[in-house]
Amino acid sequence: MTRSLSSIAATCTTLNNNNTASRRGLDSSSSLASHMSLLSLSSTKSPSLLSNIRTQSTAAAAPQKSQLGEPITFLTLNNLADNPGAVKRARRVGRGIGSSKGKTCGRGHKGQKSRAGKGVHPTFEGGQTKFYKRLPKMGRMKNAKFKLELIPLNVGKVQDYVTMGRLVPERSDGVLTMRDFVKAGMFPASSIKSGVKLLGDGKTFVKDKLLLEVPWASASAIAAIEANGGYVTTVHYNRLALRAHLKPHKFPTKPKAARAPEGEGATEHDKHLLPKRARPPPKYMQYYTDYEKRGYLNPRVQLERKQRGLKDIL
Repeated sequence: MTRSLSSIAATCTTLNNNNTASRRGLDSSSSLASHMSLLSLSSTKSPSLLSNIRTQSTAAAAPQKSQLGEPITFLTLNNLADNPGAVKRARRVGRGIGSSKGKTCGRGHKGQKSRAGKGVHPTFEGGQTKFYKRLPKMGRMKNAKFKLELIPLNVGKVQDYVTMGRLVPERSDGVLTMRDFVKAGMFPASSIKSGVKLLGDGKTFVKDKLLLEVPWASASAIAAIEANGGYVTTVHYNRLALRAHLKPHKFPTKPKAARAPEGEGATEHDKHLLPKRARPPPKYMQYYTDYEKRGYLNPRVQLERKQRGLKDIL
């Protein structure tokens, strides 16, 4: 027993010396030979001692793992790229017969499809009448020239601009027109293609006596305006009349003798020679002669305008 303890102590001392030597950079082959000789000597002495020596040698030989974990890579402009194979390089044409797309570049010999440009139209049927031309005209295809592009205008918005003081009538009779809407900044003149349609949204906020002349108006808008003592008149404007109404300065100026005296309610329209207003086309004649629509060609509407002192619509 005493001999085995002394051999164990000698073995531990030798292991410590070998570990110190390995840390100082001694030759690894000599330390490995000494380990093997010690193991052969001690294997006959004690099996538990052999297992302890193996554990210590394995722990000393294993490298220490980093405590910081895996490095983090951030996405920046210098490492931003597609996945490998995500973008396939296009084949270059006209680079010789060995490229498989040389000479005619895969277009064949001559013909319309081999030339530069768009080639044959998708609706081409070899010269016969196209399919869309064989169909009859119907619906909005026939009435496309009568289509109106109207800007919706609610009576609540008109009342808001009047309350703010931004919407002020230009005419002496106090009638608000589309020119006044443009000058107030409600919409630009270039956006008016066919006119404005007055709608009844916000009718509960109407409190002033409003006099309006617009191309189109809904029944609820007319009722809301007239409930507060106002009046609405629907007036037809073709393209020329609309241009003369919104931009009268584009037309020739009247001679001084033909102008209205200054200070008597003269407007910009009175200073220029404007074309005579055209009648509505037959499609819209029924609308502008209907009293329910407050059309300006209805005799009753004309009489009511006279009684209110409004100017005649020429």
